[in-house]
Amino acid sequence: MAKKDTFRVVSRGKDGSLLIRDYASCDPIINVHAQVGTDDCSTDLDLRGMPILRGLIGPMPEGKTIVRYETPEVFEALTKEWMAAKTKRRTRRSSAAVAAEAAQSAAS
Repeated sequence: MAKKDTFRVVSRGKDGSLLIRDYASCDPIINVHAQVGTDDCSTDLDLRGMPILRGLIGPMPEGKTIVRYETPEVFEALTKEWMAAKTKRRTRRSSAAVAAEAAQSAAS
């Protein structure tokens, strides 16, 4: 497993843009946001034991070596964007349906 060695905090600027700050350790973040617990249930085993911070959503994995924290506003906005994104759906047709369509178009 890769070691998580970068801590990223994502917030919104006054103009609405995303502000991303990277830290080499969690200490500067803990100085600003109080630690209220530790993650003990993440499916990414590298995140277990990482701090849970008041006022931030996280920890979340981002790539192999980054631990991500987001402000609630950013988390909500990015989640809404993710939910609204349309995925291209592929329909599967049986070979019988394809043959029937081909026969119908050949007959016309």
